[in-house]
Formats: sequence, C-alpha cells, structure tokens
Amino acid sequence: MGMKTKIALGAVVGLVVIGAVSANAGDDGTGTTDKGTSASADRQPGGAKDAGADSGQGAGKTEGTEKAEKKLSQAEQFKAFVKENGTAQEKEAVSHVTKVQGADKQNDILDTADVYTDFTGGLMGEGSGPAKLIASAFADWKQSENGLVTVYDADGELLGNGQF
Repeated sequence: MGMKTKIALGAVVGLVVIGAVSANAGDDGTGTTDKGTSASADRQPGGAKDAGADSGQGAGKTEGTEKAEKKLSQAEQFKAFVKENGTAQEKEAVSHVTKVQGADKQNDILDTADVYTDFTGGLMGEGSGPAKLIASAFADWKQSENGLVTVYDADGELLGNGQF
C-alpha cells in the first residue's frame, strides 16, 4: 500500500470511531429497558425508569419531585437513596460522604464517579472498610454497563473502588 492509501484508511477509521463515540455520548438509555438489573432498579433515580410503567404508576415522578431532585446535590441524592434503601452499615458509611462527582451523566462506555468522604489516613486508615460499603451502595443507586466508582478520603487519597 502506498503512503496516501494508508493515510486515507487511517482517516476513515478515525471518523468511524468518532462517529460511534458521539452516537453513544447522546444516548440517555431510553431505548433499552434492561438497564436496571437489581431488585431496586425501579426505585432509583438513575436506574430503569420504565420498570414502573407496567404496574400502573403512570408517568412516574411528578414535576415538583423532579425539580426538587434536580436541586439536590449528587451527594444529597445518594445519601437520600441510601437512607431509604440501605442497610444500617451502609447508612453509617454513607453518612461520611461529603461530595459525589460524575454520577449525573452516564453513557455506558466508560462511566466513572468519584465519592469524597471525611475519613482520614488513606488506604491504611479507618475509611478503607467503609469505602467498600460506600461503593456497594453506589452500585445499588446507579447502574452502568461499564462503570467504576472510586472512594477518596478527606485528603484526596484513594480508599477503595468498585464497579457499578
């Protein structure tokens, strides 16, 4: 193959990859109903929203509830979900959460979320055990085909991570 052919082939492959990524970036998951596989997916703000339609819930949330949920920070939404659906140990662990980033937009290609806590001491500190509980509770709150949640301490040091 000549040099011009290789460059043209590389450009075509690049355009196809960019097109595929941009097509998936705008996908909000409304085309599929198998997104939430956990038992609590129909109760989750980021889970499968179509699951309640068959049980006669109608349109789901009212307009006022959606606006109130939008005003809450991601950390407040996460804490509210765990308060309603979590175990006693998860509730205790999540009470240390100070900030959540990256939980609002998902594209199922590579979703990442960061959870910041007020624990100290890094990986060998007091927060490494609760970090697994926080990651597990996060996986109950949000679902993704390929998601990774990372839990950090107050100094920004890694405490743990998990898939969601």
